[in-house]
Amino acid sequence: MKLEVTNLTKKYGKKVILNNVSFTFEEGKIYGLIGRNGAGKTTFFNCMNRDIDIDSGDFKIIDKKIEKNLEESDIGYVLSTPIVPEFLTGKEFLQFFLEINKDQIKKQKTIEEYFNLVKLNQEDQNKLLKEYSHGMRNKMQMLINFIADSKVLLLDEPLTSLDVVVQDDMKKLFRTMKKDHIIIFSTHILELALDLCDEIIILNNQKIELIEKKNLNTKSYKDKIIRALKDTRND
Repeated sequence: MKLEVTNLTKKYGKKVILNNVSFTFEEGKIYGLIGRNGAGKTTFFNCMNRDIDIDSGDFKIIDKKIEKNLEESDIGYVLSTPIVPEFLTGKEFLQFFLEINKDQIKKQKTIEEYFNLVKLNQEDQNKLLKEYSHGMRNKMQMLINFIADSKVLLLDEPLTSLDVVVQDDMKKLFRTMKKDHIIIFSTHILELALDLCDEIIILNNQKIELIEKKNLNTKSYKDKIIRALKDTRND
């Protein structure tokens, strides 16, 4: 399976954020999307998710011999600040999600099996979501996207504010999921992208560029990325 982004352009008034961007993402890989603050990483995700209108461009899913437009149902979008129904417990939220999506879920697991995936114990399952920490809310958001089994996962800074133990749990889940998905992982932490991601792409000067991932422990590789990001035009 592939996701083809073709000639994507997005402007805010006269300011061009994305300029004729084309890139092909492949199943089985986690793509680390790196860019300076304001480069347009979240805008890129919002364009793909159709949360904002685009000026031009296409998104296509190509799976074997089938080609179709990317649809909302194909996308799972994990926000940096999780949004969950605070008036429900974790277990109530999961039960509700499973019930309303039961016809779409393949090989449904038990509630306990799902909670084990993200290491939420019995006590936490019965807490109101408003009492959850940021990391626990993030786990719930990721679990819902795991169950929905969307073809494309957009992860917008999902690990930045999490402690190292929760980060490790989430990275293991991402690596498990990548086999049958296309995962695009936005971050401004270079070391995190190098550790987790199979490919490194940078968003700079309104374009996306692949930086070949090799010699990761060398200073020259990191310097290459920093130089590319420093080379920013002021439009």
